[in-house]
Amino acid sequence: MIRYRLIFEPGSFAVMLPSRNYESEHTKFMRELMRQHPQLAEKQREARAIWWDKTPRELSEERIMDQGRVPQSPYVYSSE
Repeated sequence: MIRYRLIFEPGSFAVMLPSRNYESEHTKFMRELMRQHPQLAEKQREARAIWWDKTPRELSEERIMDQGRVPQSPYVYSSE
């Protein structure tokens, strides 16, 4: 259950802020998961390296391939 507190300031709308000690179910789950399986952090770094972290050589090759792309028409099912 989320608990909110109202903040009233003269001339402004009431702002609802979550209480400071609130912790979502997702956050609790992730903390427990990481506590039980500390090796997941290293696996996350490895997976990131595969999909996101690119060397300058890979980026330059990608730029060369992008130069040879043919522009796609806005409506791909049209024969025009």
